[in-house]
Order: sequence, then C-alpha cells, then structure tokens
Amino acid sequence: MSLATTLDRIAEIRSLADPYAAQRAAAAQQAAQALQAQKATAAGTAGSGLTSSAQATARSFPAALQAAQGGGGGGEAMVAAARTKLGVAEQPPGSNDSPEIKTFRDAVAGAPGPGPWCAYFVSWAAKQAGTPVGDNGSGFGSVDAMWSWAQRSGKSIPNGPNVRPQVGDVIIFDEHTGIVTGVDPDGTVRTIEGNTSDRVAERTHPANAAVGYIRLH
Repeated sequence: MSLATTLDRIAEIRSLADPYAAQRAAAAQQAAQALQAQKATAAGTAGSGLTSSAQATARSFPAALQAAQGGGGGGEAMVAAARTKLGVAEQPPGSNDSPEIKTFRDAVAGAPGPGPWCAYFVSWAAKQAGTPVGDNGSGFGSVDAMWSWAQRSGKSIPNGPNVRPQVGDVIIFDEHTGIVTGVDPDGTVRTIEGNTSDRVAERTHPANAAVGYIRLH
C-alpha cells in the first residue's frame, strides 16, 4: 500500500469516527475569516479620528462574519458559531457535562453545575454572535425562562400556520431549544441543538413542532 493510499485511508477512518469534523473545521475557518476582516477594518480606522473604543467596535463580529459569508447577518453568525461545536458530546455519556459543555454554562451568569444544557448552548452561541439573550446578556439555563424573557422583551414569535422562521432564530419546544439553520420548501425546520442525544447535532422538525421562535437579529 502506497503512502498516499495509507493517508487517504487514515482520513477516511477519521471521518467515520467523527462525521462532524469537516463541518466544524469549515465553520471555524469561516469565523477566523470574519475575525481577520474585523481586525482589518479596525486597522483601517486608525488615524480617522475615532477613539480607540470606537475603532474596536467599528465592525462587530456578526457584521464581519456576514462579510466573510457574503450575506446574511446576525442570524448566520449565530449558526456559524454553533456549527463550530457540532459533535461535542457529554463525557461520560449521560453526565450533562464535558469541558466543552462547561464553556456553554460559563456563558450564563450564575449557572449552577451540570444539568440539562440545551439553553446553555443557545446562550453561548448567541453571545458569540453578539446577540446575547437575557437581561444584560445574562443568558439562560432554563427554556421556560428564556421564552418568558422573549415574551416580555417583544422578541417572541408564537408558532402558527403562517409563521416561517428565519436562519438564526431560536426555536422553542416544550422544555427544549435550538437554533434554526434553514427551512425547507415543505416547511420542515432544520436546526442545530445542544443536549440532543447527549451531544450537539443537527436535526429536522415538522413546521408545527415548535411552541414558537425568538428573533434576536
């Protein structure tokens, strides 16, 4: 067996062991491009008379990511952030914990120890995209609390026959949540979710499955 064949075989085995590796790598590259664009824009403002603080915030992460993607906005930024964590799983299974899952909890003010983490994952992704959830961006560990906040703040969209979610909307189920990545012509909603089969994974749902949506962008 030649070296090239051996390397191809190793790559194939790795892809089978971690089917989300390529998607995570692509999402991470996209985010890196966004950050480079953000730095370039900030550097371009030097000498323009803006304060250092204004220069630092002249191009937000969502806007930079939008430029790297060639369109969209905050919704796409949230999806891109979430996709960098595809395949993250509980260690050990059933523990509601792992070093990566802890980073999701850390995005929520006052989060307790390990527990159901779908809302932590959404809070983390929203914060990464620059559209944090909760009062003062505090985040949520509870789906019910997140939905109540959205209703109070005018960001909730109750589901119904004529409701069509957008990319980056937070989807709310009964005691579960995720992020909308797309909608098929037949109304099927595509999502990325944490704490689904103990991991971060992509899912599909019928149009009538959700309680509602939270629009952050």
